[in-house]
Amino acid sequence: MKNSLVIIPTYNEKENIEDIIRSVLSLTTPFHVLIIDDNSPDGTATIVKSLQYEFHDRLYLEQRTGKLGLGTAYIHGFKYALAHGYAYIFEMDADFSHNPHDLPRLYDACHREGYDMAIGSRYIQGVNVVNWPMNRVLMSYFASAYVRLVTGMPIQDATAGFKCYRRKVLETINLDEIRFIGYAFQIEMKFLTYKFGFKIKEVPIIFTDRTKGTSKISKGIIKEAFYGVLTMKINSYFRYFNR
Repeated sequence: MKNSLVIIPTYNEKENIEDIIRSVLSLTTPFHVLIIDDNSPDGTATIVKSLQYEFHDRLYLEQRTGKLGLGTAYIHGFKYALAHGYAYIFEMDADFSHNPHDLPRLYDACHREGYDMAIGSRYIQGVNVVNWPMNRVLMSYFASAYVRLVTGMPIQDATAGFKCYRRKVLETINLDEIRFIGYAFQIEMKFLTYKFGFKIKEVPIIFTDRTKGTSKISKGIIKEAFYGVLTMKINSYFRYFNR
């Protein structure tokens, strides 16, 4: 079985993509990288293809036909990881808001400490966010508090998008039934992992806002997350979580 795959969804990330790939693949832990590109018009995929000659056995690219959403990109990547035999699967942004040097810490939480999900947490030790405006910090912090209140999950950073899964988590969750495609996807995956009784650890990180490219967050994504949490919790009363 292969060991670790880092999934990085992209849309118009030409300013960051080469640097993030080189940063991950330069780590002493032998990660592989899968880029899921949603037909970026800026040529992101072309840059990835050029790097595949250098990293032919560790860098992979899946191109989709359009901008189909963060959640569906990760689902695509999860299915790829399971089909290709990876034991540990990571979610990571392309814009360096997640420090590649934190990847081994998430890996150790699962591989060495025995957790099933490791979350790169901005809020487990205070508020560790750099270069975000205060309104964005407050929105994110209180969004996590709202999620904890509604769902009962004991997770400080419920909206975090920097994670490591053991393979068995993704094999247990029915990936075809994941309903959210925006940032609510991150909440849904944590909620299902929690409800199935898997062990979760929050690993403290420092989150640094992107310095290149543009953010993909929108009002529609925020609305989906707010109402989606309520729907998700209500639906959970009508299903069993056995594994």
